[in-house]
Amino acid sequence: MIANKCLDIEVTVVDLDADRIKAWHTGHLPIYEPGLPEVLHPARDGLPGVRKPNLFFATDIQGAVAKADLIFLCVPTPTKLTGVGSGRAADMSYVEAAARMIAEVAKDDKIVVEKSTVPCRTAEDIRKVLAAVGRPGVNFDILSNPEFLAEGTAIKDLLEPDRVLIGSLKTRRGLQAAATLADVYGRWVPHERIITMNLWSVEMAKLAANALLAQRISSINSLSAVCEATGADIDEVSYACGLDSRIGSRMLKCSVGFGGSCYKKDVLSLVYIAETHNLPEVAAYWRGVVDINEDQKERFIKRIVKCLFSTLTNKKVAILGYAYKKDTGDTRESAAISIVNRLVRENAELRIYDPKVEETQVWQSLEETNDKTAFDVIKSRVTVCRTSYEACKDADAVVIATEWDEFSNKTSNRTPTPTPQPPILDSSNNFQIPPRKRSAGLVIRNPDTGNVVTFDKISPHAGPPGKPQSPFNGFSTTSQKLYEGSDSGNYTTSRSSRSSIVDTSTGSPVTNTNLTSPLTDASHDPMHGPSVTYCSDEGATTLSDEVGTSTLGSPGAYRPDIANFAKQAISIPSNTHTAKQSNPKITVSGELDKIEKLKKQGEAREKMDWSLVAQVMRRPMFVFDGRNIVDAEKLRQLGFWVEGIGKPGVGGLT
Repeated sequence: MIANKCLDIEVTVVDLDADRIKAWHTGHLPIYEPGLPEVLHPARDGLPGVRKPNLFFATDIQGAVAKADLIFLCVPTPTKLTGVGSGRAADMSYVEAAARMIAEVAKDDKIVVEKSTVPCRTAEDIRKVLAAVGRPGVNFDILSNPEFLAEGTAIKDLLEPDRVLIGSLKTRRGLQAAATLADVYGRWVPHERIITMNLWSVEMAKLAANALLAQRISSINSLSAVCEATGADIDEVSYACGLDSRIGSRMLKCSVGFGGSCYKKDVLSLVYIAETHNLPEVAAYWRGVVDINEDQKERFIKRIVKCLFSTLTNKKVAILGYAYKKDTGDTRESAAISIVNRLVRENAELRIYDPKVEETQVWQSLEETNDKTAFDVIKSRVTVCRTSYEACKDADAVVIATEWDEFSNKTSNRTPTPTPQPPILDSSNNFQIPPRKRSAGLVIRNPDTGNVVTFDKISPHAGPPGKPQSPFNGFSTTSQKLYEGSDSGNYTTSRSSRSSIVDTSTGSPVTNTNLTSPLTDASHDPMHGPSVTYCSDEGATTLSDEVGTSTLGSPGAYRPDIANFAKQAISIPSNTHTAKQSNPKITVSGELDKIEKLKKQGEAREKMDWSLVAQVMRRPMFVFDGRNIVDAEKLRQLGFWVEGIGKPGVGGLT
């Protein structure tokens, strides 16, 4: 991202792996991340007449280090497998080796930046190595600047970070080094989001953030076990809890267990830190986060065995998804690995399909987690398939291990709220008025797609005159929404009503606005579906005009997730959106649109037709949904028995 945004800065990425470096020069990049090619290609290849290449990939590590002013340490810190702290402590051998090499090569002053997640006070160890090995008179300033990225949304996270943390020593040189790095980020990140603080606090903040996220997942997963025992539905429970503003809805989606390169490793590192500082209760607390995660996978596997009549011998099981989460090809600590290893021990025959994980990567991950004898058995019982249908053919059961969109049969990811329907403007242009009077929202439904756009709290009287705010702020993408009861106010059934629309992001009314029915407006194009026009005293403004311009990072910032929803729901003609940011040096022009477009292209794989799957599976047909992404009732109607996480089984054996 630095190379993309800072045309005057030359960035060189170095690695010992020559094959990986070679792949970075091709169109087949060594990692999958939505939006990555869009950011990489202009910097790597340049744009004729616009910019020269300033992003390079090389294996000459020493040469690149010698020329650099800023050096980012992006080396792995895996969990130690042997010796003191094995199974908990972080293996710092790569960090030490990198520091030694930098010290040996450097001939002038360098700023060394920790990007890896490391134990607190690692920078002190790096400083000792640099001071001991480095040339006399060469100064090294050490900063901590961890990434807070999620795979699958990493490019967006880099474009619009929640925060950029820079830790330094509180010395003159330390503060100057921090300011230098802050200036680089300031090319595209609002300055209020760039935070400098104590070096040790930043190191700890990264470790703590990952531990807290893992804790939240284990918390909801532990509740899913209680739901399975009591008959409650974990999706409904998590939705209800998420409505509490103190809790929020993020990271409350239960699953077969978290994976990836960070969570387990960093929680175990925190456990070891607590142990070494004689804090056994703290260590036990965080160890419980990992224990719950492992137990979640084990309970899921036992449920599969039990439902398949307590034996899997020679039964065929399709594993849909192998990456640890969707929108990535990363398999590190993926729950699918544990599922495959355990089911093979039950003598099952497995067929694996994942849209982004290479077959070689599947075999590598299984080989790393088994001895030679066990791996030979796995190779005889596991097949990697090219399509989901190939994996499901003649299968006794389907296990969904990754939440790829193509596996889902849901039309909405939001759990519907059991509340009365607001008035619906249907294709006949008539309001369907609920029997009770209440302050409700007007819902406009596209009759072709069935999608709904909700305008909150439309009252029968206009407020004081004023220009309408951006109509996007008032959108809610839920199919049903809580509405406050009211004994006052009447609904109007005319085509154009004088109304007050409340902006849900601020609570302020969008006043003096005529809402024109999109199904009767003269500007409606029947070939492209309805459009929505807002009419104010200053003239009509269409949604496609209003949603495009905002201040990046401001409360009213352009929201591509909502924008894409609305475009689909009411068929707004696509146009170029430009987001200007507070830093005048950089203009982000349509970048989030590009990322969303590329992401959609990556997700454009045709969804599985579960009715076709039902035709090729053996009876009885079982689906074990480890991500709760399918509509169990719809599958039941096709003859499936569905077992989800934190839910009672649904279906009938046919």
